[in-house]
Amino acid sequence: MSVISNTRLMDRFVGKWKMTSSDNFDEYMKAAGAGFASRQMANLAKPSLSIAVDEQGFISMNAVTTFKTLEIKFKLDEEFDETTADDRKTIMSLEDGKLIQKQTWEGKTTIIEREIQDSKMIAKCIMDDVVAIRTYEKDA
Repeated sequence: MSVISNTRLMDRFVGKWKMTSSDNFDEYMKAAGAGFASRQMANLAKPSLSIAVDEQGFISMNAVTTFKTLEIKFKLDEEFDETTADDRKTIMSLEDGKLIQKQTWEGKTTIIEREIQDSKMIAKCIMDDVVAIRTYEKDA
C-alpha cells in the first residue's frame, strides 16, 4: 500500500483523544510483567492521546498523563526501538482499518489494536490470553 493510501487511512486516527474508560487494564499490566507501583500509577492515569502524521509519512503518538508523557514517532511497517523500561522492539501497521502496535521483548509479545467505532477509538490490549479494553473519545 502506498504512503498516500496509508496516510488517508491514518486520517481517522489523527487528532486528540481523551480516555473515557479502561477495563481489565491491571490484569493486562500484570500479564506484561509490570510491577505493583507501575500498575498503580498506570491505573490512576487517564491519558490523553494525540496522533499526527507529517509530510514525510512519519506518525507521532503522544500519550500525556499527570505522571509522564510518552512519545513515539514511526513509519508504518518499519520496526523501531520504543523507549520503555524493558526496551521493547515495536512495529506499527494498518490492517483492516485497525492501527496495530506489536511489541516484543525478552521472548514476550503484546499487541495493541486501535480502531475507530462510532467516533470512538477502541484500544484492545492483548497479552497472552488477557485482554484489556480502553476507550477514547475525540477531544474537541
